[in-house]
Amino acid sequence: MARKTNTFRMNMMAMFVAIVIIQTTVPILGNIPTPWGLEISIISATVSIVTILMGTLDGAVIGGIWGLITFIRAFVWPTSPIAPIVFVNPLVSILPRILIGIFAGMTFSWMMKKTNKFKLSASLTGIVGSLTNTIFVLGFIYLFYRAKAPQLYAVNIKELLPYLLGIIATNGIPEAIFSGIIVPLIAEPLKKVFDRRMHA
Repeated sequence: MARKTNTFRMNMMAMFVAIVIIQTTVPILGNIPTPWGLEISIISATVSIVTILMGTLDGAVIGGIWGLITFIRAFVWPTSPIAPIVFVNPLVSILPRILIGIFAGMTFSWMMKKTNKFKLSASLTGIVGSLTNTIFVLGFIYLFYRAKAPQLYAVNIKELLPYLLGIIATNGIPEAIFSGIIVPLIAEPLKKVFDRRMHA
């Protein structure tokens, strides 16, 4: 039984890795380009779903794989004009994506203990996962690249912080709303399948 369970988990992890690779390769499926140089990412929703279904560690692993792909693509196939500058830093490209799994896992566990309502817990988990990505990526960009703001964003350094806050409003909030809606819709039926297979 244990071997069957481990095989199922490995198969599911392989499937989610494939999904993340597809999402990072096909723009509309994972990253929607914007006129201001960044992208509206919906991959954080995938990481949150993995966390809900398989746990915090697996969610962090999938998030880290997403970040690693972002890091590699910054060198060989940039997804935006600023990607070759900021995403070559693993603290910007990889760490925030790992943190999605950690914060999403903490949120889901806490909400389920407090409310025992799956949809509500999954929705808040999706929102937290998405905001974790947005806040940490932009926060690290500000921390490490504020001195290069004129070259990066064609704005004066004094205007970088409000500019990034504007991106949170135009990118981060739509991402969070999307995740809050789509995560419970996908996670709830999959959770029933996972639970049956894991305890079969």
